[in-house]
Amino acid sequence: MKEKQRILKHPILDFKRGRKINFHFERKGITGYENESIAAALFASGVKVFRKSKRFGHPEGWFCGIGKCSSCLMRVNGIPSTRTCITPAREGMQVEPQSAKGILPDKPSIKVTRKEEHVQVLIIGSGPAGLEAGITSRKLGLTTLIIDENPVPGGQLIKQTHKFFGSKEEYAGLRGFEIARTMLAELKNYKGTYLTETSAIGYYPEEKNGKHKFLAIQKQNDSYQLLEINADNIIITSGANENYLPFPKNYLPGIYGAGGVQTLMNVYGIKPGNRALIIGAGNVGLIVGYQLLQAGVKVKAVIEAMAHVGGYLVHASKLARLGVPILLRHTIKEVKGEEYVTGATIIEVDENMQPIEGTEREMDVDLILIAVGLSASTKIPFQAGCEKMFVPELGGWVPIHNENMETTIKGIYVAGDVSGIAEASTAMLEGRIAGAAIAEKEAFNPEASQRVKESALTELNQLRKSSLLKAVAAGKRKCHQKWNEAKNHEQ
Repeated sequence: MKEKQRILKHPILDFKRGRKINFHFERKGITGYENESIAAALFASGVKVFRKSKRFGHPEGWFCGIGKCSSCLMRVNGIPSTRTCITPAREGMQVEPQSAKGILPDKPSIKVTRKEEHVQVLIIGSGPAGLEAGITSRKLGLTTLIIDENPVPGGQLIKQTHKFFGSKEEYAGLRGFEIARTMLAELKNYKGTYLTETSAIGYYPEEKNGKHKFLAIQKQNDSYQLLEINADNIIITSGANENYLPFPKNYLPGIYGAGGVQTLMNVYGIKPGNRALIIGAGNVGLIVGYQLLQAGVKVKAVIEAMAHVGGYLVHASKLARLGVPILLRHTIKEVKGEEYVTGATIIEVDENMQPIEGTEREMDVDLILIAVGLSASTKIPFQAGCEKMFVPELGGWVPIHNENMETTIKGIYVAGDVSGIAEASTAMLEGRIAGAAIAEKEAFNPEASQRVKESALTELNQLRKSSLLKAVAAGKRKCHQKWNEAKNHEQ
């Protein structure tokens, strides 16, 4: 693979990689760039296998690209279980695969300092919901801090090259990465503060005064800072995890989540493979299929187990015009390869989703992209003790919340995919609602706060009347009803 896998020309993106750096992987020299992660630099250098699974010793490699799976855990400068997909590559690093147990070093050499912060609003996550919550909170006069464990703020927006639909208030007509830049500029204009490479590690309620305390770890080059953040209110915008599929050898490097592929291609400018098979014909699968073509990757087919395309017709038509077959009622049967993907077998399914023997078809691919939906990333609100419920229309388990996005714990709010899987425009509106609801509650510009909140609620309800979001609207109503029941029970 090596340097030929780096994308040098792209129809939309201009990759600013920064200066070259050198580090070591298994005592071999690796060349990377200062603006990419360790895992991305390894991938671009031809390293596909990052670790072996704990139980079976299966090879594992890149998958999510945002620090939410364990496929890229390695030992870096002696520190085990480092998430190399969100850790920037730096000159002289020593990177090595770790044992299954991730044993700590005998003599830790890292430096740790401690700092205490006090804010009215702590926002965990800097995607569209988090940025909009931060902008709204600052506009309405609240002190605000946004933290995100990734090295670059913007969440999924920074890897989106397509133009968004919707209204001007949600940046319709701009590409995702342009929206991220615009929102960050607006946040800075209102003197909003954000910290990257900062992981929320635990919630500790201040029961005496009803306040909230979060501990977070911030990376600072070769040292770390323990942040003790005292907040009057918390907005959790931790996003979502990609769903997986069970099939033989589904662990092999070469099988990646749609978001992970976008990170490699659109953030770091690295081709994730040369010949792709996409599983899932929803909006994500279709959009990433087109982005793969933009990056110079041949898309052999999109397969979908349902009898219809789940995404917008405009996205499906783009692929069809470019000669990409979309095979309905098809699924993957098995993957070929030992250390990484060398091919795949697909098969037709009947109306009961059962494979039809004799319809197998071999695919010459080295990349299998899984785009079969998302599940809310709920570890943080559930650790904090927010009550939960299973809502199929929202993607599974979600924190119970009301129309103001407040959970069953007073002062803790959620917004975006963590509150139910939808899309970026609704995530922004939910972030705006949460920020305005807090400002209204704290009596900061109450009239202006109420106007902002009511306007966002009206727009959000209008969006959810669309055919693709009607199910989400039904799921939200279930959630709001459960919240009311929980509060009535408390009384």
